Amino acid sequence: MSPHILKSGKVHYPESDGKPMAETDIHRDLMLEAIEAVRERFRDEPNFYVSGNLFVYYEEGDPEKVVAPDFFAVRGVPRGQRRIYKVWEEVKGPEVVLELTSPTTHLEDLGNKRAIYEVLGVSEYFICDPLVKASQPNLRGFRLKEGVLQPIPESRREQGLQVFASEVLGLELHGSGSTLRWVDPLTGKPLPTRQEIRQRADEEKQRADEERERAEKERARAEAAIAENVRLRAELERLRRPPGG
Repeated sequence: MSPHILKSGKVHYPESDGKPMAETDIHRDLMLEAIEAVRERFRDEPNFYVSGNLFVYYEEGDPEKVVAPDFFAVRGVPRGQRRIYKVWEEVKGPEVVLELTSPTTHLEDLGNKRAIYEVLGVSEYFICDPLVKASQPNLRGFRLKEGVLQPIPESRREQGLQVFASEVLGLELHGSGSTLRWVDPLTGKPLPTRQEIRQRADEEKQRADEERERAEKERARAEAAIAENVRLRAELERLRRPPGG
């Protein structure tokens, strides 16, 4: 009996293969930042699912038909926690995929995975080599055309960064070496990650607390000055009164 067939006869779709989620700290950090930034960007859209390092099963009944993109996004699929992603249940596969490649995965990312993403109908596919050991240039983009993920040119170079446009997300992907950020093309600013948002909120709260403390001190000084003025006026009136008056 196949190890994926349970005693009940149901097919088991594993949630993990026991391998590390990323080859290096850089790969892991960039993956999490990419996921968090886009997830935060579309947090108000209930039918916009963003995830990564999650098993995506694409053929019902065959647990061997699986791929785990480092990052993927899909419109029309409800937000929410998932342990695995079954394309036949979600009705829709990933639309945008980002893989953080390495010398050991580069050929797989360019070959077999790319072919799988074509079958899945992935609209846009980006490959980044953060250690710049497997490819030059280190950021590549592909767009689905007539069923084939064809290379797309960079939109431009900006401050030494390669820039690719994502038509699906309405964002730009800027990358060079270990730098990889999703950018809002309207503002030209990188999308903040949740960590950066929390840090910004903490800084704003600290500034607000400092401003409130400063205002309270100013108010206390003003109240003290008014009280002293009242005391001095009373003392002056007392001194002006004639003796015995």
